[in-house]
Amino acid sequence: MFEEYARLFKVLGDVNRLKIIELLIKGETCGCTLVDKLSISQPTLSYHLKMISEAGIARSEKNGNWINYYINKEKLSDITRFIESIRDTEVEQCNL
Repeated sequence: MFEEYARLFKVLGDVNRLKIIELLIKGETCGCTLVDKLSISQPTLSYHLKMISEAGIARSEKNGNWINYYINKEKLSDITRFIESIRDTEVEQCNL
């Protein structure tokens, strides 16, 4: 379980990927729209989208010649629940 979340947090640990995720949360879009809103090249955008998609945070759908990306809100909810479970865990203190 922790290994999966470590991979997710690694994906979330990049400024460009966080910006892409923020844009995808605002609505489904294609890569061409994203590259216009970011100061990165198209190959770099493709790399980041691949990482985000492989982590399950975003999904893609082919529409003719275009690939539309959209956020997987259930995955974001899962990450939130994980963080909350860690926050709410009772910790035993070491008594010396």
